[in-house]
Amino acid sequence: MSMEEAQRQLEAAIHDSRVAFDCIALEDLERAHTNAITSRAAVDAAEYAIRVELERRAAEKNGREQEQDQGQS
Repeated sequence: MSMEEAQRQLEAAIHDSRVAFDCIALEDLERAHTNAITSRAAVDAAEYAIRVELERRAAEKNGREQEQDQGQS
């Protein structure tokens, strides 16, 4: 996963949310419901991609700090 993927997923969530909003106005509740679900799935995917990146960066930072500590010993 990458931050580009998170961005794509958030764009998809925005689109699906707008479609759901419009469908509610048109009283097409089944389609609104479907788009609300797909919007939520896209948000979840984006959150996961961001979490993975945060964990990767934390591990990278910890690795650098350990190398510095070993170099000072």
